[in-house]
Amino acid sequence: MDSSLNDLPSALTAVSTRPLFVIHLDVLPYQVIGDVAGAFRRIGVMPGGTFHGSRLSGTVLPGGSDWQTVRSDGSTLLDVRLALQTIDGALIGMSYKGIRRGPADVMDRLGKGEDVDPATYYFRTTVRFETASHHAWLNGIVAAGIGYRAPTGVTYSIFEIL
Repeated sequence: MDSSLNDLPSALTAVSTRPLFVIHLDVLPYQVIGDVAGAFRRIGVMPGGTFHGSRLSGTVLPGGSDWQTVRSDGSTLLDVRLALQTIDGALIGMSYKGIRRGPADVMDRLGKGEDVDPATYYFRTTVRFETASHHAWLNGIVAAGIGYRAPTGVTYSIFEIL
């Protein structure tokens, strides 16, 4: 253990998580804005998808988008907004920011739409929720996601940070 953690209460020495759901997002071809003020901008439009977990399941409603910034080092910053509808009809706003980065050859293959092993690149997000439904417990949590970019969309395993 890192010696700087020795004097801390145990609750501050590690992060615990609990699976929340797995979400699959369909993604249309990028809308490319281009080079703007030193960054390459593009938008990934998400026409739908699904999510499944022991506490939450349902569909991703049309209209979500990912406003991406591709940096000069090849990494991609994500800024996503989605609307989820649970199987019991509740509406939930989901937003997340994240980063996808990896070796240049791997990022190049992803950019070409190839199926690349997710263990070969780093793809993480921090997630927040908003809802006025009986799932209001979501308003009080922070979640994290681990992502995989497939040729036709994105899959994330989402975990509640305890």
